[in-house]
Amino acid sequence: MGKALGINMWPLDERPRERLVRYGPETLTDGQLLAILLGTGFEGSTALDVGVALLERYDGLSGLSRRGVREFCAVPGVGPAKAALIKAAMEVGKRATAAPLTTGQRVTSSEDVFRHYRPLMRDLRREVFKVVLLDGKNAIIRDVTVSEGSLTLSIVHPREAFVPAIKESAAAVIFVHNHPSGDPEASPEDRALTRRLVSVGEIIGIRVLDHVIIGDRQYVSFADEGWLTP
Repeated sequence: MGKALGINMWPLDERPRERLVRYGPETLTDGQLLAILLGTGFEGSTALDVGVALLERYDGLSGLSRRGVREFCAVPGVGPAKAALIKAAMEVGKRATAAPLTTGQRVTSSEDVFRHYRPLMRDLRREVFKVVLLDGKNAIIRDVTVSEGSLTLSIVHPREAFVPAIKESAAAVIFVHNHPSGDPEASPEDRALTRRLVSVGEIIGIRVLDHVIIGDRQYVSFADEGWLTP
């Protein structure tokens, strides 16, 4: 088998970078977009070959977004620098698609929370539990990651959940966590934890406005379901 022809030797209309400039990024395949990030391949394989190999190994872009730098490096032709570039591009994409939720903005519904956190949390492989701190007008102060759990369980202690709120003199909080399975249905553990959090909030005078569970395409809001009871 002959040596693969380098991308710089391809016709201009077939080179990923030139196609992007001339026709726009929407005309490129996922493999071609990755090839631009990779820049080069290795002996016998072009950057496009390596990009396709990444997609095949990790089940497309959605699978890639759940992988880490070390896993990217398991693919021939991908070193730490290229792996870091891919991971950074994935994160930039997530943040770009997240609906703005910034300091001073009022949260008016559970959908506001879902639209912001879904791109950031849906592909995480571990449960991450966050608290969104709000002032007396339900405007955002900031959010804080309280805990990162295993693939199936996030251990959250009410003390840890409320410490940031106390430090920031927050008047209310919204709790947010993801289900790596993609199914946002509340587990008995989720409901028991929420009851404890609501109870503690009542004791210390910080209102729990909601607990939103982020899934792949849907979410569950404890406030919407009427489950915010001690």
